[in-house]
Amino acid sequence: MFDFYEFFAGGGMARTGLAQGWRCLFANDVDEKKAAAYQANFSDASELTVCDVALLRVDDLPGVADLAWASFPCQDLSLAGQRGGLDAERSGAFWPFWRLMQGLMSESRAPSLIVLENVCGALTSHDGQDFMAIAEAFTEAGYYFGAVVVDAVYFLPQSRPRLFIIGVRADMPIPAEIKSPTPHALWHPTAVRQRVAQFSSIVRHHWIWWRLPVPPTRIITFADMIESEPQNINWHTPEETHRLLNLMSEINRAKVSMAQATGRLMVGGMYKRTRNGMQRAEVRFDDVAGCLRTPSGGSSRQTILIVEGADIRSRLLSPREAARLMGLPESYRLPEKYNDAYHLIGDGLAVPVIRHLAKNIFEPLLFYSQLLNTARIRSASQSFAEHIPAYIS
Repeated sequence: MFDFYEFFAGGGMARTGLAQGWRCLFANDVDEKKAAAYQANFSDASELTVCDVALLRVDDLPGVADLAWASFPCQDLSLAGQRGGLDAERSGAFWPFWRLMQGLMSESRAPSLIVLENVCGALTSHDGQDFMAIAEAFTEAGYYFGAVVVDAVYFLPQSRPRLFIIGVRADMPIPAEIKSPTPHALWHPTAVRQRVAQFSSIVRHHWIWWRLPVPPTRIITFADMIESEPQNINWHTPEETHRLLNLMSEINRAKVSMAQATGRLMVGGMYKRTRNGMQRAEVRFDDVAGCLRTPSGGSSRQTILIVEGADIRSRLLSPREAARLMGLPESYRLPEKYNDAYHLIGDGLAVPVIRHLAKNIFEPLLFYSQLLNTARIRSASQSFAEHIPAYIS
């Protein structure tokens, strides 16, 4: 059994991805609505503290965690945000979290692993300076670290690339099987390699190219996620659907025509975007949903277009469909209000991605450390036993 802290916990999707074999010692989020969802889905949620991370103290964190997980707010790092960076109000929540980690280190309770999750914009925010600041924080704390970009599309029919920075305490042995001497194109895209090339020699010394296996080819499609009779969602009227079609460029209207020409049921994901000062509706029919976002406005909520020959229907993506696109089980309890549910999901984590990381990096690291520690204890016990006669005499 491994123990973990879950910061910026949202609806507990990191916890869901870690799954059995992991025990949550402490969880935190500032959002009351997300906290209510967390409590609704985990029978023993007494470990959840609802407050700003800046108000937490080291004494609030019980025990010694094997893993500290932090999905700190992305709005100031996202390409869709204002790019205020780590010094901005929301993404700046990283620093209060890091001060907690430093406090644990000063008490000899440093987590074996510290994992940060964020949008890929964290790599380029402020010309890479934000990512450099995180890299230097890990280095100064004595952690070895590396970053991978994992797109949920390899596991689920949703385009959702996310950055995961995985730090391991310096005294933790790292099995050779989970690190590589060189980057892998799938997990270490150009932006990661460019940032690493800019590191100082000291920071570069602490860098690890994590090795991840390529997952099996995904079989499930976007259409497999769609409900025939969605709850609490109404289909658009023909007039509303027609207005959406009129918002499309010629390229996107051609996509709809091609979907019609197949003669079979096709499901497309559609977002409204502003292009050259004009509102446009953009659709994709590649069996993959667009990246789910929080509903900060009407353009942030994904619409689905159901095309079957001449018949074209449209409606908003339902909360349950959104939950499926994140890999959440059908038993996961969603907030009753649409916007609350969509906000929870859009701000969340793709569960199979977390499981892939846990299975192939977190757990091998921790198991390997436990194995070596057990071997050392046994060796020390045997050595002591050999000398017992001498002590007796």
